[in-house]
Amino acid sequence: MSEQNKLPPLIEDWTREHVKDWLIFQLRVSEQITQNLYDQELTGACLVSFEKQDLLELGVPPAPAIQIIRQVEKFRRHSEIFESSVRTPKSLCEPKEGEFSKSTEMQVVSGNVDDSVETETVSTDSGIHSLSLSLQILQTIRPFDKSNSSIFYMQNDILPPVAGPSNLLDPVHEYQLLPSENEASEREILYEFSKEVFSFAASCMNSRTNGTIHFGVNNQPGQGHGQVIGHKITSFSKYTGAFESCLSEYFEEQHVKAARMCIRPPNFIQVCCEDGTTSDKWVIEVDVVPTYSETQEKRFYTLLSIASTETKLQCRTECLFFRDGPRSINILADTDHRIVQEKMKSLTDKIQSWASARKSAEEGDEKHPSRGHQGHRLKQLITRGRDTFENSLQVIVVTDKCHSSQLEHMGFLKEVKLFAVLEFDPESDVNGTCSFYRKDHVANLHYPHMYTTQDSMTAIIGKLNLFKQTSWVFCNGRVNEESEIDKPLTPNEWLKKRSGEISSMVSLLCNPDLLSKDKLLVVFILHSAVTDISSPILETFCTVYRTLEGSDNMLCLCKDSTVFRHWKQLTELRCKEDITSKCIFELSLNEISSTVKKLREPQTQSSKRFLPSTGSSSVLLTKKDEELMTVLDILCENECQNTEIETKDSFWEFKMKTEEDFYRGGQVSWWNFYLSEMKGSLPFIKRDKYNELYELITPVEGYTSPCVMINLFHHPGCGGTTLAMHVLWNLRAKFRCAVVKNNVATNNEIATQVMNLLTYGKQEQSGYTPVLLLVDNWDDVENLKQSIMNVAGERKQHNSLMAIILNCERTQFPDESSRNSRIANVFITNKLSVKEQSLFFEKLEQLKDHHEKPETFYAFMIMTNNFSETYITNVVSNIVKDLDTTTQQGRLFSFLALLNTYVNGSYMSLSLCEELVGIRNALWKQETLHDKMNPYSTLMITFTVEEHGTYQAVRLLHQMVASNSLQVLTQKHKFLLADITVNLLHCDKLYKSCMGKDFLVQNIQSMLITRHRKEQGDDKNTLFSPLIESINEQEGPEKIKEVLEKATLRFDRSATLPQALARHFCLIEKDYKSALKWALDAQGKNSNSYIADTIGQVHKSHLKKEIEDSEELTPEALDKCLTLGFGAVNAFQNSQELAKKDEQVDPIDLPTRKRPKSYNTSGYVGEIEVMMMLLDVIKGLPLFSGSDRHKRDNMLQFLRGHHPASILYEHSNTTINQFVAVLANHERFLKSLKPRLKEIFSFFESYFTYLKPRSQEREVVDEKNKQKVSEQFKRYIEIFSVSAEEKASEKATNPKLSIQQVIADQRYYLEMKRADSFAGLLQCLSDKNGMEMEHILKKWQFIFDNSSHKCVRDTINFILANIVLHSIKPSSRFLKKYDELVDLLNEELQREGTHSNLTELYYLSMLLMWPTQDQKLETFAALKNISTYITSAKKSFHRRFSFMFPARSTIAHFFLGQSSGLKRIVSRVKLDQILMNVSSQKSGAAWSEPEVQKKLLRIKGKSENGDIYVHCGSNLKILVRPVYLGDIRSGYSQEKVSFYLGFTMEGPVAYDIKYENDQ
Repeated sequence: MSEQNKLPPLIEDWTREHVKDWLIFQLRVSEQITQNLYDQELTGACLVSFEKQDLLELGVPPAPAIQIIRQVEKFRRHSEIFESSVRTPKSLCEPKEGEFSKSTEMQVVSGNVDDSVETETVSTDSGIHSLSLSLQILQTIRPFDKSNSSIFYMQNDILPPVAGPSNLLDPVHEYQLLPSENEASEREILYEFSKEVFSFAASCMNSRTNGTIHFGVNNQPGQGHGQVIGHKITSFSKYTGAFESCLSEYFEEQHVKAARMCIRPPNFIQVCCEDGTTSDKWVIEVDVVPTYSETQEKRFYTLLSIASTETKLQCRTECLFFRDGPRSINILADTDHRIVQEKMKSLTDKIQSWASARKSAEEGDEKHPSRGHQGHRLKQLITRGRDTFENSLQVIVVTDKCHSSQLEHMGFLKEVKLFAVLEFDPESDVNGTCSFYRKDHVANLHYPHMYTTQDSMTAIIGKLNLFKQTSWVFCNGRVNEESEIDKPLTPNEWLKKRSGEISSMVSLLCNPDLLSKDKLLVVFILHSAVTDISSPILETFCTVYRTLEGSDNMLCLCKDSTVFRHWKQLTELRCKEDITSKCIFELSLNEISSTVKKLREPQTQSSKRFLPSTGSSSVLLTKKDEELMTVLDILCENECQNTEIETKDSFWEFKMKTEEDFYRGGQVSWWNFYLSEMKGSLPFIKRDKYNELYELITPVEGYTSPCVMINLFHHPGCGGTTLAMHVLWNLRAKFRCAVVKNNVATNNEIATQVMNLLTYGKQEQSGYTPVLLLVDNWDDVENLKQSIMNVAGERKQHNSLMAIILNCERTQFPDESSRNSRIANVFITNKLSVKEQSLFFEKLEQLKDHHEKPETFYAFMIMTNNFSETYITNVVSNIVKDLDTTTQQGRLFSFLALLNTYVNGSYMSLSLCEELVGIRNALWKQETLHDKMNPYSTLMITFTVEEHGTYQAVRLLHQMVASNSLQVLTQKHKFLLADITVNLLHCDKLYKSCMGKDFLVQNIQSMLITRHRKEQGDDKNTLFSPLIESINEQEGPEKIKEVLEKATLRFDRSATLPQALARHFCLIEKDYKSALKWALDAQGKNSNSYIADTIGQVHKSHLKKEIEDSEELTPEALDKCLTLGFGAVNAFQNSQELAKKDEQVDPIDLPTRKRPKSYNTSGYVGEIEVMMMLLDVIKGLPLFSGSDRHKRDNMLQFLRGHHPASILYEHSNTTINQFVAVLANHERFLKSLKPRLKEIFSFFESYFTYLKPRSQEREVVDEKNKQKVSEQFKRYIEIFSVSAEEKASEKATNPKLSIQQVIADQRYYLEMKRADSFAGLLQCLSDKNGMEMEHILKKWQFIFDNSSHKCVRDTINFILANIVLHSIKPSSRFLKKYDELVDLLNEELQREGTHSNLTELYYLSMLLMWPTQDQKLETFAALKNISTYITSAKKSFHRRFSFMFPARSTIAHFFLGQSSGLKRIVSRVKLDQILMNVSSQKSGAAWSEPEVQKKLLRIKGKSENGDIYVHCGSNLKILVRPVYLGDIRSGYSQEKVSFYLGFTMEGPVAYDIKYENDQ
């Protein structure tokens, strides 16, 4: 059938698809079994190595397993006719240089088969119609007469059968097995060795033929003949010594010299096990080269000790050996003297004839120098037609075991950018290529299965450190690996168990998402001949060949022509392509290494790089250590000095290109600063804010914190990062300077490497040179600082500077951001001063002297023209005026303009841009993007990206260029924004495999969904992304709908796009039905709190619209409003629950920005807003008449849940009763409004009071939310309030009000004053004065005294009210005594136990019961339990608030003071009043203030196992958490410490920790 006609002729070449078709269509195996084998990567190569048991283990039932095995056996039976006639290259064993063409012929080594036989066509029911000749290539023998050649023999491999002399120059071979140590003594073994060597040597010399004798190879005739076995050898010198000492004993004195010249010393060849590991066995080989000049026409007799048949004793016997076929014979051994004489008589003529033939053969075999051009071919293959080997090329090397003698010639691997090495030597990391490479470079040791993960490409790159460090992948395991799954395997087992992993790994490594094909080179290095068609390295070649669709990106380096010949033969058989043009086989490894080193691009870094160190000294930074700091671009103090590039003729070209790239709009490099300092150059332009920033980094008064933060706020594209790098350049001798080059790195990763840089070369000494770290637009500098402090450990020098973090922050309002920042900062804007403008004009004149058309350096010219919109508009209009937007070039330009306008930092990979404009042969760069895009390429720049892999990318020169280009496209060319966006979404090439695809897709989605927010540095707050808002303004809502609907089709798994579409229908089109449909669609794709909130917002907006459209509320409208409100409340409550499980990042935000983690409270705010809207609706009903107090009271009693809805009925008013009926239908929901609002307001009190945001950005959001909640709370109080007149009237009517009613009134007052909760009372510390607080305490006193049932919450609130009042007004007469409060607290603690969720109860135990220095624990029994209560506080707090921890941290409202009783409880508000500057506490200076030190008590404790403990007596040990983890030294040093104690709801915390030994 047709499927079978497509099967490759060799079963080994079948893919798993071929095997599947064969099993289904030909063998009729069930589809379930077939699919199972398909899923387990069953290829033809695996199939031929399988036995029945293997199939059974894979889940195949016995019957089909037998069927499959038998059909494969039929194939083998048909191939048996060839096995006795296996063909091998004529000179397989000893290739002759210069005779490659002759040696490619095939000869029969056993049996007789016609050379023309290639294939035999057979017809079988197994479906194999064409049977290819199966080649069994024999093990390659060491090249003849090459004593230093590096080769291994594989155990059990077969060497070619022995044969007689042929042309005298092709060596004859003889195999011998010496006795083992168990069979003979060492002396006997060495004697046997010497005898066999010299007997064989004499026979070759007399027969005038070259020859090699091999010890350790089976010499028995039959199946095992020629099998490599090997001998265990304890000492090479003993064999060499025996050879040297015995030679003169075996030959006559006059022939000893000739024998020594003809017989080569022994060679020892190591034997490897079948799994590739080295064994302890060796093959010993001795070559014999009887040249005519030494042998002439002589006879060579030998003297052997042979046992006499008569005497049975050993006697010296003269022998004359000749070669007789495959054997050596002694013609003097015949006992018939007549026969001996006849042989000797004819011998004279024979020797003359052999000598003459030998002479002629040697003359005809004179070596001629090779005329090959492989050096030129190597250059072409690795440079791809250029002059040098590009540093941007990513190289993957595939290699087998390298002999130790050849490792020195593998140095070229250290000169290229090795992306990965696929290693087939299991011992490489011990004594092979890997070990050699890792002496100078970092290489991560990996296995293939680590590349078969389901993670995204970005995740794989990050996890395996791809692009940053070389990946050394052990494709056949490692010999020193403990895990069984990663141990070496034999080739047969490898095919079964690892070939699938290799296939998956190669697919990933060669995926265009990871490596662009035009920047990829795969190099196979073959140190040994590959003789097995199912060899693992050959399988890998075929996999790479299939994945890359040919050999264009491949290069094969073969050790010699023999290795190449076998390789060519097998690859041609498997891939049906002659790869000769991709192979180098005439050059030695030394020549290859030297050529590669010569061709690499000149180095632009100094060979020796130095870091500044203490005392004006320096430390050498090794290349390997620098590679370990993967996220840092380290600026050395001798940066750019004494580099190789400066010594080359190409330096001027390099200088011009470096300057041009920068002034055209590229990122500034250290070379730009260095070149500006060269003789004849103008200094680098020093911006006005340079000195201010310099002085901020190097203050005269020094530093008060070990880690300092500085912000540099700047407009995008105004030179902020350049200014920062300029300062770093000039401080490189004072600080260890570095730039974070990977903006997706984690703070912990950066912090660890910063500390490694700080301590580099100084681990065992005191005093460090601080690190000056530049980060670009970092989202949470404070968190980065904390991470640095956390990993500092014992390397930190207390009270000394470790690091300065300089953060370049892009913002639309640099001056405003500067004013609002609590961190030391400088700002620059996109307006130049007069002085700066003159410097730019001066620089322009200098550029004109060296560069052609510097006026086309548009980024520089934009600044020279002071960011003039007119200038930019004119430039862009002139260049883009003739752009045809329908062409490939026009489409690419429009894509870049759109992306660069709306997404900061966006770009497209160079390879993708080339594909979009139709550049086909990018590999050899016959046509460049610059040429293809001319003249528009003058507005574009190519640069290197490192965040998501290392590759070349393209963007427009400047954001202002992009926005003006887009303006020209939309206004002059009438190209709608929506059309450009739809084209972008329709372009399939953008979403197929390409470098940086993940990042590009993220940017496109971000452009469609990411809103602008002022608190995040944007110019305004937007409802939608700026692109969507622009489309709405310019082209209308219909176009938005079209764009977003197209986007949901393109990104069909995205939940944020249907969410954005829902918001569009809701907010713009007021189509709530469609909005709800899309919101629910988003929720179906990803159920998180933000999408649930969107559903709630749709209902809320619908409710708001219904209210606005209802001029006069009807019962029907009321019912609809309540129904919508109920749906909204449910959605918001769902959002609240989901917020506890969220990843703490709003998916509507730009995915690649590391936003500070936040806890989503929008569900709570939304629920409040909906409930208040419903209450407003109810207030407008005739039932809620402000003038009719009775009606109003009834409604409030109903809403408070005190009465049913039926109380509202009026028998004579039908309209009112219709409203009441609606209210009755929603009674349960309406009665839940007040308690639910109360619950949410209490939640926010705890949220804002117990916890604080971890970032300044979130503090701004917090303040807004606080204000919003506060306003809603006021409205809530107004609705449910009872006026003074009403209270007076009620009291007059009923003078004997129940005590419960009075208590309720007191509670209402406290609620109104927001003092009815623990969190509210804590807030009173800053909100209330003494008189107000006294009034509050009296209310609590009344409740506490008069409640019939004492509630624990009332008790703890009463206790806290006393503490707060004491803090505000210590002299108040209403205060309870300290002991009374402790007694009250003890009662509640006993009642609640230690497992309550009342964190506040345990918090009070810390405040009131914390033991003092002079207090005995026995005074209060409760003090013994203080440690238990602290543990309970932590556990209960975590149960209640742990889901907020990633976003917020606890607040210490009180500190332990020096007095006793309530006086020792010092509030944070008191400290703030002393300092009048909260931020000083964060910097650490607050603790040195004398007034603070007078107030607070410094506690003594001990650091144990990385924790801080306070020891109170002999049995009590209390754990205290340090506020800053960096204050604790690593190393588990147990030392005495002192600190100030703060109390948070989570437990006690330590501030300003000092080690006593340091004081």
